Amino acid sequence: MTEQEGFQRLEKAIIELKDQNFFFIYNSIWRIIGVSLIQGLASGLGWIIGATLLVSTLTFFLSQIEFVPIIGEWVSRVIQEIKSFER
Repeated sequence: MTEQEGFQRLEKAIIELKDQNFFFIYNSIWRIIGVSLIQGLASGLGWIIGATLLVSTLTFFLSQIEFVPIIGEWVSRVIQEIKSFER
């Protein structure tokens, strides 16, 4: 491979990289802010949905084992605490 061919391949690779979305998104401060905002909103929504599912599942399973003598009293207190946050 000659030096000229090497430069042509490098030029072609740079042109292909320039056409990627990465450079399209990050060439403007407003696009960076917009993309970051959308990522943050999606992440926050995911945390909220995940926490809601986890707490509701935990509450359901704890309410099912309320009849166990030793654990039942503790579970009842946990359920009462969870219900007090709902108000």
